[in-house]
Amino acid sequence: MRRILVLFAHPRFEHSVVNRALAAVAMQHPAVTFHDLYEKYPDFNIDIRAEQDLLLAHEVVLWHHPFYWYSCPPLLKQWIDLVLTFNWAYGPSGTNLRGKTAMNIISTGGAREAYQADGRNRFTLRQLLTPFDQTAFLCGMHYLPPFAVQGTHRLSREELTGKSTEYKHLLDLLSNENTDISGFSDSGLINDPLITFADGK
Repeated sequence: MRRILVLFAHPRFEHSVVNRALAAVAMQHPAVTFHDLYEKYPDFNIDIRAEQDLLLAHEVVLWHHPFYWYSCPPLLKQWIDLVLTFNWAYGPSGTNLRGKTAMNIISTGGAREAYQADGRNRFTLRQLLTPFDQTAFLCGMHYLPPFAVQGTHRLSREELTGKSTEYKHLLDLLSNENTDISGFSDSGLINDPLITFADGK
């Protein structure tokens, strides 16, 4: 079983219906270590060695966060800045993350249509997440397209339940060592091939 580290960063977690639902799915999954950064480090004083040890103990790393101003909340950015150090995560001797898998679990207030070339945000979500893609690449990690729950302010209870089910299926696939997940790499969002995979098509 591939072990999955969910690095969760939401400074207003108690107000997020969507992320509470997704977090509940992750917390209940047997392959997941759910790591709430804002709960662990309310003072932003990150224990770098402890975080690196967590990374070493897992094969899959999920950056789970709301999409704040086309990026992530500040504590997750600080985590990336401090934990992914030269000659540990990248550089001539920085091979500790090589071969692991990384991806983003994202929630956006805007609908998917807003994240297109002709939409109000001008770029796709995958394009806007290029810094994460490049970070994973620099560390020798395999980056997968994001899993996104979009238009969060207008989701019905049934739609949120459906997204939670999709997320559980994603965690099942990521944790299954017999599943080849490399075929998901070319998608804009992993949601699309995930649905197809689930349907057995």
